[in-house]
Formats: sequence, C-alpha cells, structure tokens
Amino acid sequence: MAKIALITGATSGIGEACAHVFAREGYNVILTGRRLDRLEKLAGHLNETYNVEIAVSAFDVRDREEVIKNLENLPAEWKKVNVLVNNAGLSQGLDPIQKGSYDDWDTMIDTNVKGLLYVSRVVSNWMISSGFGHIINLGSIAGKEVYANGNVYCATKHAVDALNKGMRIDLLPYGIKVTAVHPGAVETEFSEVRFKGDKARAKKVYEGFEPLVADDVAETIWFAASRPAHVNINELTIMPTAQSGASNIFRK
Repeated sequence: MAKIALITGATSGIGEACAHVFAREGYNVILTGRRLDRLEKLAGHLNETYNVEIAVSAFDVRDREEVIKNLENLPAEWKKVNVLVNNAGLSQGLDPIQKGSYDDWDTMIDTNVKGLLYVSRVVSNWMISSGFGHIINLGSIAGKEVYANGNVYCATKHAVDALNKGMRIDLLPYGIKVTAVHPGAVETEFSEVRFKGDKARAKKVYEGFEPLVADDVAETIWFAASRPAHVNINELTIMPTAQSGASNIFRK
C-alpha cells in the first residue's frame, strides 16, 4: 500500500510544491486548504501526472470544529498518515507594535499557531494508533531571529519552533518523528498576502537577489521525510545564498 502525506495550505506556494514532490515519490496525498477550486484542480493534475490517489478536504485551519470534522470524516484508510506537512501559515502587515492591527494579530496567531495545533492534535493521535508517522512543521527564519516590524509574525514562528521541540519530546515514546524546516526569503504568495494584495510592494521584497522558490523548500522537506527510519532531522534552516539572516540580504 502506498504511503500517505497530508499537506495543509496546499493551494499554492510551498504546500502545492510539496504535493507535487510527495506525489512524484509515489505517495497518496491528502490536500487541504481554503480554496476548494484550487485543491480540486491540483488533485486532478497530480492524479493524471503521477497516477496516485488524491483526497481533498477544504477547510480553514483557524476553525477548530471544521478541522476536527473534516479530518475525522476522512475514510479510515486515509488516516494511516505517514507524513503530515504543517505548511499552512501567513503574515499580515508589517507595522511596529504600537500601530499593529488587532485583526492581523488574530489572523496570524490563529493560523500559524492554533491552526497548526488543531491539525497536529488530530493527526498525531492517528499516528500513535498506527505506530508510525512524521510531522514536519514549516517554520521560518523569523522563528530564529526577530526583525524590525516583524513582532507578532516572528512571535508566531518562534512558537512553531518551540512547539516543534515540544512535539519531538512528547511523541518520542511512540516512535513519531518531528522536524522543523525554517526557510529564509521564498518568493511565493507570502509577501502579496502580507501586503494584502499589493503586488508592486510585494515584488520589491525580492528585488536585487535570487530568493528561494517553493520547490527549493519542498525538496528540503522531502529530504527530511525520506531519511531512514532510525534518522530524525530535528530542524533545518534553508536560505538563499544572498541572505545570511532575517534582515541581512545582499542586493545587487
């Protein structure tokens, strides 16, 4: 029987790239995200391209009841998840703390921290019952370093870093692997979402250097997932060559 990967935030960017990589490697894939039309389009493409089975479950990770309902409603055979990629996450705004938006704060905390917890709570119990599993949490260089006006986003990714370590401890007796992958600058929808659709402002973030692309991060996630059973990579930080830290990028 083929292995199964569950990927959150699979409608674009790193999540979509992960779906391609795991399907390419013969995994059946559970795609989750908010945009059903994109999930269904991606599912059809993966099935046709890689001849694997695809399940689609559309929900917002911020909604605890929707997370539980949609995941628990999956058929029993789909709950034998080998790899969970906790990819769903975002940033909203780039303001100093005294000018920050309450709504932006709630969105980031509810998505990046609570959403990750809701999904992990359900799937980790499946893994305990199965006796195997690997949880891969998408962090950020923002979870390692704080930068100007990054305050709450950085705080949420520091929380992911801490949760990754906590999960590793808690799930150790069950033989479940836990890994964090912390990327630097990746050109995806990230900056466009942060700046609420301002494409011109988002584009400037990546000017003057070559950023990572979604495939770079997806291949790194696959590397961690493909290690032998006795090997766990606790965390990896992946950066563009032109970036040495959260706020240190060499631009030509």
